[in-house]
Amino acid sequence: MQMPYICYDNSMKKTEPLKPPQYDISLLRSSGEDIFISANAEIRRPHLMSVGSHVAIDTGYYTTEADIGDYVHLGPYISCIGGEKSKLVVGHFVAIGAGSRIICGSDAQMGDGFTSVTVPEKYRDTVKYTTVKIGDFAGIGTNVIIMPGVTIGEGSVIGACSLVTADTEPWTVYCGTPARPIKIRPKEKILQFAEELGYR
Repeated sequence: MQMPYICYDNSMKKTEPLKPPQYDISLLRSSGEDIFISANAEIRRPHLMSVGSHVAIDTGYYTTEADIGDYVHLGPYISCIGGEKSKLVVGHFVAIGAGSRIICGSDAQMGDGFTSVTVPEKYRDTVKYTTVKIGDFAGIGTNVIIMPGVTIGEGSVIGACSLVTADTEPWTVYCGTPARPIKIRPKEKILQFAEELGYR
């Protein structure tokens, strides 16, 4: 069950739980239970988005096509771009920090045409459409940039303000620009808890 937001007045006494406006999840391709999606999220093609159970998507989230697993938190002002032919796939038990940028599709920018989406298709640059995958149990820090076609391995963690240009190894912590592995992340307790919740 999702915990309500708790509010306090100026004297620090609890008031009625905060009930922020929510996105109409009936517009989505599919959805589970116990979902909060802020009304301030912009889901450009809701018929191409599926959301699992126990999911919170905060204000300012922007996306085109996405498949979101269970027990996922997408922080505020995350953007996932790439157009209708690109896709974001997020596994179970994933958290993505505020302000992160996930680039699923991008212009090649090698002189084949204009990079503006407002010009006629005939004059457009070559566009690389991809799927970005974020594996189960992964953690993405604040203001991380993930480039097209990248797979974040199971249990992999990306430190704040990192730039991910290549696939990451499972259960490994990465930091930097570009992101590089810095240490191994223990997995035993996380896998035990997931099993207790009925996963794996």
